[in-house]
Amino acid sequence: MSDKIEERHASCLSGWLALIIWLVLFGSALWQIFIPTFMYGRPPETVSGFMGFLALPVLIFLGKGFIVLPPNISAVFTFFGRYAGSLRSDGFFWVNPFYQRLRVSLRIHNLNTPTLKVNDRAGNPIDVGAVVVWRVADTARAAFDVEDYAAYIVIQSESAVRAVASTRWYDGDEHGNNSLRADLDSVARALADTIQEHVSLAGLEIIEARIAHLAYAQEIASAMLRRQQAQAVVAARTQIVEGAVGMVRMAIEQLEREGVVKLGEADRVHLVGNLLTVLVSDNETHPVISVDKAS
Repeated sequence: MSDKIEERHASCLSGWLALIIWLVLFGSALWQIFIPTFMYGRPPETVSGFMGFLALPVLIFLGKGFIVLPPNISAVFTFFGRYAGSLRSDGFFWVNPFYQRLRVSLRIHNLNTPTLKVNDRAGNPIDVGAVVVWRVADTARAAFDVEDYAAYIVIQSESAVRAVASTRWYDGDEHGNNSLRADLDSVARALADTIQEHVSLAGLEIIEARIAHLAYAQEIASAMLRRQQAQAVVAARTQIVEGAVGMVRMAIEQLEREGVVKLGEADRVHLVGNLLTVLVSDNETHPVISVDKAS
C-alpha cells in the first residue's frame, strides 16, 4: 500500500444483472440435487449431484457480494488488507465477496466547537466559538489516513479558531481593521481556509465556517464595557462639537453677509461662546437678555 491513498472507483456489477445470473445458477444447482429425487424417485446422478452440492455453498458465498447503498452513503472496500476502491453511487451492486466493507457518510455535517478562551492580538482574553459545516470529500483518506475523521476535525477546528482569533483584535486596531466583531466575512473566510488546510489530509471538505459566539472573557467583561461606553461618549461628543462649530460659523457668516449686525472681535468671541454653550450643553439653557441703557 502506498503512503498516500487516493480514492478510486471500485470494480462492481449491476446488482440486478448479477442477481439474475445468481438465481439461474442457484436454481440449476437445486435442480441437479433435488429434482431427480422428487420427480423421478431416484437419487441424483453421481457427477451432477456432486456438482450441485459443490455449487450451493459457492453460490451462497457469492451472494455475500450483493450490496445496497442509499443516497450519500459510500462504501470503501479492502481486499486482503489492500485498498480496492470505493462506491459513491446509490443503488444495488454486486462486488467481490472477498471485499471487506466500510461505510462512510457523504452527508453534510454541522460542528459546533466548544467555547474557547483565547487571547486576541491585543492580549485581551476573549471567549470564542465557531460553527463548521463539512463533509467527506475523499473516502479513502477519511477511512485510512486518520484514526477517526470525526474526532480529527473537532480538534483541528479548535486549533484553527485559536489561530485565527489570536491574530486579530476584538474591536480592530486604531483604524478599526482586522476586527473579529466587525469583519465577520473576512474572519469566516480566514477560518474556513485555515481549517481546510488542516483537514485536507483526512479527505474532508469545509463548506462554511463562521464565528458563532464572541465575547470578552468574564474577568474583563465589565471593564471592557465601560471602555466601550466611554469611547461611545467621546465619539458622540466629538460629533456634537463638530456640528456646533459648523453651525456657529454659518450663523456668523450669514449675519455679516446680510448686514444684520456688525460684530467686533470681542462681540464675535462673546457670541461664539454663547452659541457653543447652547448647542453643546446637555442641560436645557435659558437665554439671558442684557439691555444696556444708552448714555
